[in-house]
Parts: sequence; C-alpha cells; structure tokens
Amino acid sequence: MKWKKQILSLTPYQPGRSIDQVKRQYGLDKIVKLASNENPFGCSQKVADRIEKLSFALYPDGYATGLRESLSQHLKVDSGQLIFGNGSDELIMMISRALLKPGTNTVMAAPTFPQYKHNAVIEGSDVKEVPLINGAHDLDGMLAAIDENTAVVWVCSPNNPTGAYIKDGALRSFVQQVPKDVLIVLDEAYYEYVDAEDYYDSISLIESFENLIVLRTFSKIYGLASFRSGYGIAQKTIIDALEPVREPFNLNSLAQAASIAALEDQKFIQNCKKANREGLKLYYKFCEKHNLSYYPSQGNFILIDFGLDGNDVFQYLLERGYIVRSGQALGFPTSVRITVGSTEQNEEIIEKLEMMVTENSIKKAL
Repeated sequence: MKWKKQILSLTPYQPGRSIDQVKRQYGLDKIVKLASNENPFGCSQKVADRIEKLSFALYPDGYATGLRESLSQHLKVDSGQLIFGNGSDELIMMISRALLKPGTNTVMAAPTFPQYKHNAVIEGSDVKEVPLINGAHDLDGMLAAIDENTAVVWVCSPNNPTGAYIKDGALRSFVQQVPKDVLIVLDEAYYEYVDAEDYYDSISLIESFENLIVLRTFSKIYGLASFRSGYGIAQKTIIDALEPVREPFNLNSLAQAASIAALEDQKFIQNCKKANREGLKLYYKFCEKHNLSYYPSQGNFILIDFGLDGNDVFQYLLERGYIVRSGQALGFPTSVRITVGSTEQNEEIIEKLEMMVTENSIKKAL
C-alpha cells in the first residue's frame, strides 16, 4: 500500500479504559471517571425531552438550519458565520485539510491539545511547537516562529491541559501582529467555564479580523459529549472557504436537536459554572495544604504536580475507583489532570489523594 509515510509514525488516539473494564479488573462496584473533562452533572433535561420526538429514518439537515438559527441568535452573529462539525475535533481536521500541506508549517504551543499536531503531521506540514511559560502560551515566541510558510496558528484558551487563559490585551496584540494570510484558530472548548474578568470577547475580535476562527463545543459544559457537536465562528469568507471540506450530513439529527435544546437552558449552564468554581476551590485548598504545585484553571479540570510519576498516581487512584489522566501523556510527567466533578466526587477523590500524600510522606521519612 502507498500509505503516507508520516502516518506510519503516528499512534491513534488511545481512549481510556471503560468503566466496566475497570470494575471487572479491580473488583470494584463504583467507578468515578474524572479523566475526560466531561460535565459531571450531565445535560439539561430539555435535551431528553427533545430527542425522544425525533424520527431516525431520514438524513439529517445538511445545513443544520435549526441549530444554525438558534446559535446565531444566541451569539448575535450572522448565520453565515457558522460552520458545524462532528465535535470540534472534526473542525480541526477540516482546517488542517484545507490549509496544511508539504511546504507549509503550523505554529502551536506545547503542551496543548494534541489534535492540532496530529492533523498537521497527517497533512505533511511542518510543526513548530513553542513551549508554554508557567502553563500559558508564549505569544511572543509564537509570533517569532511565524514565517512566510506558516499557514495556521493554533491558540487554545483556556489551554488544555493547564487551564491557563490569555488575557484580553495580550490576545488582541497577538492577533494584530499575525500576518493576514495566516489563519488564527482560537480554540475555546472551555469558554463557558471562564470567569476571569480580563478574558477577551472573541466575537468582537471576529468582526475586526478576517483571519480568525473561533472553535467551541457542546461536549463540555453543555454535557453533550456523546453527541459530538462542535462549531466554528468566523467571517463569512472563511466559512465559505471551509464548507467544501465539510462532509455532507456530518452533524447528525440527534446532535442538532440536542444542541438546540441545550442552548435553551442557560440556567443549567450557569449552575454548572458555579458548581465548577466551587469544586476548583476544594482542589486549590488541598494543593496549598500540601504545598503542591498546580495551575489555577479557567476550565473544568486541574493539573496538579505531585512530584511523583504521573502513571503511578493514576494507578493508585484507578485501583481505588477513580479514573484521572496521567500527565505522562500530556507533557507533564509528574502531574495528573483531574476533571472537576460533583461536590461528592471531589470530596471523595481528595480523600484518596490525602491518603496517597500521607503514605508517600511516610515512605520518604523511613
């Protein structure tokens, strides 16, 4: 087979073990998954009420007309400024397919969401990674990395896996300096969780910059991860250029109906946001009690440095019924990333972490 040479060195995305697998392996009755930044409160009841009325025999609306109208009203943008994907992952793939090829390069932070690099490698583009500074994007370093062959710059704010965000003034300065023929992709998967007062307004930026696209998702705070519903917002010229790359009927009928219903329940969203901030405070308190390094997060997760092998911390928690994400796979080998759960889940896992820290302290003392 005449495979692209670059894909032979790539590994496919490795999903974590299922809850049922972990139960069987360790003989546990209860498993709490806090690894994939899902909403522990699920989704609005309006979603279930809406999708039970659907017919499954027909193809989806290929233009996502209903969702397009609802979202354009919610965001106060023109309906032609929206593009939809099977999760924001597909939008990342579409952008990469449309702009990246051998002879081009793409600039991104490191570590950040790995699908930027993954798709760039598939398309044969060179990847320029600029190390984070204290968990945040080095915007000056990223600007310096841009050259005449740069096609796409990826910016993740809040960044995954650190939760750090970019302040309004810093982002505006950055966008102004990026060449107009370079597409800036601003990934805001955790946008709805942000409560920082100096966070930027990306919709207003779109009005001023024709080389900017913002990606968002219904997978996180809206609690619709299983439906795979994401969208992009940009000036119409960008959307029109990307549309031919989009697969027909890529957003299924269930996802469209669920997303519309979820949008209608903003009270649920605000309640989840509030609960998330309260949950983060519990982790901050735990870290400060034990003098553990962590990044203040604007997402629904926290990256904690335990000074231990991240895989060992992961395994310790797994055997006790808690699935988190080892920092070994995220570029932070002595850390783990923990999704903020419900109050009960947060208190329970912190109790297990207290035990682990105490046990490790005893071992060091011996």
